[in-house]
Amino acid sequence: MLTLVPTPIGNIGDISLRAIEALRSADTLLCEDTRVTKKLIHILKERYNTEFKENQEFISLHSHNEQAFVEKLEPSFFEQNIVYASDAGMPGVSDPGQILISYCLKYNIAYDVLPGANAVLTAFVASGFCETQMLFFGFLDHKGSSRSEGLQRALHGGYTTVLYESPHRLEKLLLELDKEAPSREIFLAKELTKKYQRYLRGTADEILKSLDGNFRGEWVVVIKASAAQNSSAVSENDILELDLPKKVQAKLISKITGENIKVIYQRLL
Repeated sequence: MLTLVPTPIGNIGDISLRAIEALRSADTLLCEDTRVTKKLIHILKERYNTEFKENQEFISLHSHNEQAFVEKLEPSFFEQNIVYASDAGMPGVSDPGQILISYCLKYNIAYDVLPGANAVLTAFVASGFCETQMLFFGFLDHKGSSRSEGLQRALHGGYTTVLYESPHRLEKLLLELDKEAPSREIFLAKELTKKYQRYLRGTADEILKSLDGNFRGEWVVVIKASAAQNSSAVSENDILELDLPKKVQAKLISKITGENIKVIYQRLL
């Protein structure tokens, strides 16, 4: 059997009793980083006086080797008690896990996914934005047209949108948001559940001034839904269903979303 186990995103107290039991009883632990998982288990032993199964095997399974690892598997591997644990947060959410689940479904292998700590939902709720429909984009591409197109979809998709961002690219993202949607309200959560957790809400320019060049830490960015999209009686999908040239569709979509016409046209192609 396979069990996907979420781990704390910062505060060790957020681990669940079910997660501890799954980790404790695992025969083999597949780990995004074996060092991180071993450190977590050491803390659980010391702080909660938890006894773990002897001779547990630890195997590294991360985004760069997940596909190759799964391709070499035999279904008999799951006759033992297998646990996959991310470094922090929910497996399968910007972390490995989904390919393992697909394998289990293909070969009719029993699996379970435990609920637990998750930065996406924590920041989404903390933002206070009342549009309850949400899009999660993970990390935008680092550069190029794919980044620009992703940012446009995040801004003009009609939903509250959640992004992850690293400290060395946060300033770039805020400058892009200030250029593309200077009046749009956004919410930033820094170091969620950790000692230096911080919330910021305002326009990109306001937040840039508040940070004053200090971008250290792990960040979750929540972008408020576009008011134009929310108030429109016609959606982008409605326009795409019309038998119109793509250039015309792009112009109409731009009218209701505010998105750049050229960017829309390239996306439609």
